[in-house]
Amino acid sequence: MQTQRKLLKGGWVISMDPKVGNHRSADILVEGEKIMDVAPNLDVADAEQIDATGMLVIPGFVDTHRHTWQTCVRHRYADIDPQIYFAEMLGAKGAAYRPEDVYIGTLLGAVSALDSGITTMLDWSHIQNSAEHTDAAVIALQDSGMRAIFAHGWPLVDGASWMFNSQRGHLEDIRRLRQQFFSSDDRLVTLAMAGRGPEMATRDVWLGDLRLARELGIRSSIHMGAYARNAKVRAIAQMHEAGVLGEDLTFVHCCCSHDDEISMMADAGVTASLGVHCELNAQGIGDIPFDRLLAAGIRPSLSGDTETKCAGDMFTQMRHAFAYYRSWMGGGHSKAKGAPETMTMRDVLEFATLAGAKATGLDSKIGSLTPGKQADIVMIRADDINLAPVSDAVGAIVLAAHSGNVDSVYVAGRAVKKAGKLLSVDVSQVRARALSSQQFVLGLP
Repeated sequence: MQTQRKLLKGGWVISMDPKVGNHRSADILVEGEKIMDVAPNLDVADAEQIDATGMLVIPGFVDTHRHTWQTCVRHRYADIDPQIYFAEMLGAKGAAYRPEDVYIGTLLGAVSALDSGITTMLDWSHIQNSAEHTDAAVIALQDSGMRAIFAHGWPLVDGASWMFNSQRGHLEDIRRLRQQFFSSDDRLVTLAMAGRGPEMATRDVWLGDLRLARELGIRSSIHMGAYARNAKVRAIAQMHEAGVLGEDLTFVHCCCSHDDEISMMADAGVTASLGVHCELNAQGIGDIPFDRLLAAGIRPSLSGDTETKCAGDMFTQMRHAFAYYRSWMGGGHSKAKGAPETMTMRDVLEFATLAGAKATGLDSKIGSLTPGKQADIVMIRADDINLAPVSDAVGAIVLAAHSGNVDSVYVAGRAVKKAGKLLSVDVSQVRARALSSQQFVLGLP
């Protein structure tokens, strides 16, 4: 049984809070779910002592857009035409998913995220083939032990009618979810809407969906501007003209969205989510709009998108973000006026933590190691051979660390990984169930 008070002693703390600062050696006092103090040499006797020497200690990563239900079909679609992914996963294969496939895919994705230091994830779940499918995803997130936002989408049975000029309003089952699972916003797993917007639905429908989300008091996450075909829709401009842009919205990708639409986002406080690795792998999706977002004052968050086409861990997203931006700005490409000439490693770590917290509406709770915030904490072994000797802690995390370096992970003060081992699940059982699901989904013997 874990005690209520914990003292993480002697870690190299990167707090992501300018007032707290970074400390080569500092302690973190945790009481219950919250961080109480961060400072060198705290004198606390009545607490569980946790040795953090030789560790880089950071706030948990925040993934703001993950199609977690697809995890059992990892890495299948990166090497082929992206349209095959849409045709299969959002077509016949998605329509054939059983509730148990949704459960194990979501559980595998969630615990893998935890294993890599992602303590909060927005599960962009567009697999609502039945109420049982939906409940399976929610229960999997609860069983994982992570902090999650369940973004409720649409069914893939008769999927075309939901995704192309749809006249079908968002499933009313979301009202049941709000009452049954999400009556309180203070739980580890909370509710959002995976919305469709003007690129997928008629005006009356997307306006009605947004009204429903706001009636329920939840955020909406919407894919925008992915692939050239969506540029002409000018979806963000349509929402601006309707007067419905707001801080409760996160737009994903925005690769082909126009410059004036990016400005509309910034003016309305809309946040952005970039699935950098998948965007680089998805031929035709468009240039990642890092420079245009930053020029408009939008600090983007990062996501693992779908593990069918990319790696899900945040270390990969950070490395690709850093390299992409510096190559883009120095490589003779067209650059947005006012975009920063370079991106720092501290910027990238902010995108993976604080910006993610803001894009999920949780920035008052998570995203930094700040007294009063939730104790979502990651400890990375600085003496592992690929990192030692560390000269720049942020550089080590952004440029070289990987999931195998993650020693311990805490969510709301509770250990979900210690000494390199996950505590919340039986890993061998998860692997076996995931393989069985994969065989069913892909029609393998």
